[in-house]
Amino acid sequence: MTKSQATMNAPPGGDHSRPVAAISVPAKTWIAVIGATLGAFMAVLNIQIVNASLADIQGAIGAGIDDGGWISTSYLIAEIVVIPLSGWLAQVFSIRVYLLTNAMLFLTFSAACALAHDLPQMIALRAVQGFSGGVLIPMAFTLIITLLPKAKQPIGLALFAISATFAPAIGPTIGGYLTENWGWQYIFYVNLVPGSLMVAMLWFSLEARPMQLSLLREGDWLGIATMAIGLAALQTVLEEGNKDDWFGSSFIVRLSIVAAVALSVFLVIELTVKKPLLNLRLLVRRNFGFGILANFLLGIALYGSVFILPVYLSRVQGYNAEQIGMVLAWTGLPQLLLIPLVPRLMQRFDARLIIAVGFALFAASNFMNIYMTNDYAADQLFWPNVVRAVGQAFVFAPLSAVATAGIEPENAGSASGLFNMMRNLGGAVGIALLQTLLTKREQFHSNVLMQSVSLLEQATQARVEKLTQYFVSHGVIDRIDASRRAYVAIGKIVQKQAFILAFSDLFFLLGVALMVALAASMMLKKPGHVEAGAAH
Repeated sequence: MTKSQATMNAPPGGDHSRPVAAISVPAKTWIAVIGATLGAFMAVLNIQIVNASLADIQGAIGAGIDDGGWISTSYLIAEIVVIPLSGWLAQVFSIRVYLLTNAMLFLTFSAACALAHDLPQMIALRAVQGFSGGVLIPMAFTLIITLLPKAKQPIGLALFAISATFAPAIGPTIGGYLTENWGWQYIFYVNLVPGSLMVAMLWFSLEARPMQLSLLREGDWLGIATMAIGLAALQTVLEEGNKDDWFGSSFIVRLSIVAAVALSVFLVIELTVKKPLLNLRLLVRRNFGFGILANFLLGIALYGSVFILPVYLSRVQGYNAEQIGMVLAWTGLPQLLLIPLVPRLMQRFDARLIIAVGFALFAASNFMNIYMTNDYAADQLFWPNVVRAVGQAFVFAPLSAVATAGIEPENAGSASGLFNMMRNLGGAVGIALLQTLLTKREQFHSNVLMQSVSLLEQATQARVEKLTQYFVSHGVIDRIDASRRAYVAIGKIVQKQAFILAFSDLFFLLGVALMVALAASMMLKKPGHVEAGAAH
């Protein structure tokens, strides 16, 4: 580790007599990085894999549709609160103890979730699972930017990209397959085998270091409290707002006030105390600040597209969980082939160019879906999904490398916490906005379309008569009843078309968000010492 840190802190354009490929990293370090990124992959995967099976879980434990949403919300709240805490807690308890403890807790509570009998049990277990799983995400990122020298970090960040972009894309595929063929319990059991491998790798590779429990006395406890309250309230508002009619609900209004006050106080505390929980001054560094903005917008598009595609396929095309998973597989599988090539591309090209190409392709994949029709299904989504996969594969590793270039080891925990928290927060904001806009745009398009479906129009009358005859010929004896069914059928056709137009609008908005991310990435300054390492 000392050698790696020394290499990382070497001045730009240091000793050129030694080729990049000659920099060696101990095998134990790679085992630690791979084990940690495997943990991050499972923690992120667990969000989407459960969402794909939520209806089955709700039915099994007797939860209603509204209350059942807390199965996901409790996990997300715990995860987003612990991510920024992890850097400090790792200092207190040592990386080895902190990471191994939470890895084992994550596996334990994954198995326990499969055995839950009712909703309160499931919510509590998911919260603890989210708290322990949330640790795995920033700690993997921290190990990459502290243990690996700059020349090798793109390889580590490419590994981490598999958890950041591949896991959300492939989650519905795995969740749908397991639920349809094995039962919803296996979406939790699936963590056990790779999780055991992760624990073994971390146990073997992480060095034992003394705990610094004295840091607990110096902890930024007021900052921790305000951050935890603020983020928990904000996440709840974003998850539950659309369902509760946003500010039409007193519950959402109160929580919004709590979030605004708590997070404002947190910002003041972090900028004034001697030893803040998070070094927010990192945000004024040009590359880290613009990198965070691009990463936030990436979170909106990444989690937003994973949200709207399954909703579209189930609501408009009537696909089941397994069929949806097969469609979304093409947003994930190509990434497995492309992500390992990104470090080599970073050797040959400016990392900012790769980021720009990635965001442009990701945006294009959304713009390809803005003219959807009634027949727009798996075949029509194939190429947009492949283009999206290529774009996502190109974005994350170079964006992370450029944004964190020059981050000192003592600020690595803050940088990791902020970078990963903002991507997850972007996802929560994106999903909340898309849920609301889907409802609003469907209503808008329904109103516009209904103006064209006037009963005074000859075309409408002909369509009603044709449908009435259809129902009469299919066993509806009463002609009045058949006519009523014809009107209902026309209403459903209009609503379906309105939904298709609304989904097209959402894809357009995601494309615009990614174009803004592209603009932010163009503001990044080329760091002289961001180098791509050769394969180890």
